[in-house]
Amino acid sequence: MQWRKLRLESQAFITVTAATLENRLNSGGGRMKSQFLSVIVLSSSLISSVDAADWPQWRGPRRDGISAETGLLKVWPKDGPKLIWQLHEVGDGYSTPAVVGDRLYLLSNKGVDDEFVQAIAIGDGKQAWSTRIGKVGPNTGPQYPGSRSTPTLDGQLLYALGSDGDLACLETDTGKIRWQKNVRADFGGQPGAWAYSESPLVDGDVVVCTPGGTDATLVALNKKTGDVVWKSAIPDGGQAAYASVIVVKVGGLKQYVQFLQKGLVGVEAESGKLLWRYDKTAEGSPANIPTPVARDKFVYSAAGRSGGGLVELLVNKDSVEAKQIYFTPKLPTSIGGAVEIDGYLYGTNSQGLMCAEFSSGETKWQDRGVGAGAVCFAEGNLYVHGEKGEVALVAATPEAYQEKGRFALPDQPDRGRSQAWAYPIIANGRLYIRDLGSVWCYDIKDSPAK
Repeated sequence: MQWRKLRLESQAFITVTAATLENRLNSGGGRMKSQFLSVIVLSSSLISSVDAADWPQWRGPRRDGISAETGLLKVWPKDGPKLIWQLHEVGDGYSTPAVVGDRLYLLSNKGVDDEFVQAIAIGDGKQAWSTRIGKVGPNTGPQYPGSRSTPTLDGQLLYALGSDGDLACLETDTGKIRWQKNVRADFGGQPGAWAYSESPLVDGDVVVCTPGGTDATLVALNKKTGDVVWKSAIPDGGQAAYASVIVVKVGGLKQYVQFLQKGLVGVEAESGKLLWRYDKTAEGSPANIPTPVARDKFVYSAAGRSGGGLVELLVNKDSVEAKQIYFTPKLPTSIGGAVEIDGYLYGTNSQGLMCAEFSSGETKWQDRGVGAGAVCFAEGNLYVHGEKGEVALVAATPEAYQEKGRFALPDQPDRGRSQAWAYPIIANGRLYIRDLGSVWCYDIKDSPAK
């Protein structure tokens, strides 16, 4: 509760003080304007300091798998970092958590009729609240039914997309539902064969998600009411697939980029107008899962049975061309995605962890490590959650594979035919790992030398 109280008090102070100064701008002249600008600077720095260590959505603050935290362990002890707690009964599913302040937020399911969002206190792992949002979505086979997406936190509200297409806005303090829609029923959505897996994007006043289908392949909704802002009907859009939308700004044009089952697309953020598409990385792939990686005017996409490709977005007024820079099957293509650090791409494929030059696709090194897995980055190191349940710390350097610690998660669940697919996350000096019905919390803060 201390983190939440601090954030609320800080925001309240900033709002009241800024509003007061703004009302006096005209009468106060330059001195008042200077004070007002000082408050704006103060507000930015204060909010940043409060929120800097949070992991509020899929793949972190900027949806790129990168944490800005410092003061973390540079090397792990032989048996791994200190385990603070492990929860065994958080519900089934493959969802990655989000962490803001003193709470962890997670989608889970019990059976196929109850998919729910829950809030867990990070201090002791006790559940604060739980709210059902729907049932488990359609799943061909069925193969690996269960919750999939990560909640998105925005102030005092949370947005979650269930595997059956139930999109809900909830209050973070209580779990009370503010509004709810079903993207299959309301927008004629077409999920992939393994149900909905996307984590909704909150951008300004809208929440963006991907129903799939012909009428509303992507939609933007008013985040406060759920009312439609725009619907993007992408020709031959097809199924929604399993990636999540990212924001890309090129040449003054803001767009939302998504990897659909039939290809990578970019739409204008203001209207949903289709700007470009690139289909090569979707060819021959039954499941397009990794979220795209963007840097400047370049976007990388990949799928397990096709390969990885980079496109350059060439903007000419209000039109955009996606020019292929390279495509090869020998790049990071695993479910666990990739991160771009200082011009290099790090991620896994079936042969293990690898590093490739982002601009050319040239491989710098590859090592079996913990095998295929999910990655995130903080303070010079990669955190890799292997699909077999091992976790490794590896230096993010193009020079060579440098492992700095490894451990096996204790008391792992029986996965049957599935794998450990949830992504690792870092928040407030802690490493969180989820796998089916369990969550582990580790202390990775580096203690000052005495």
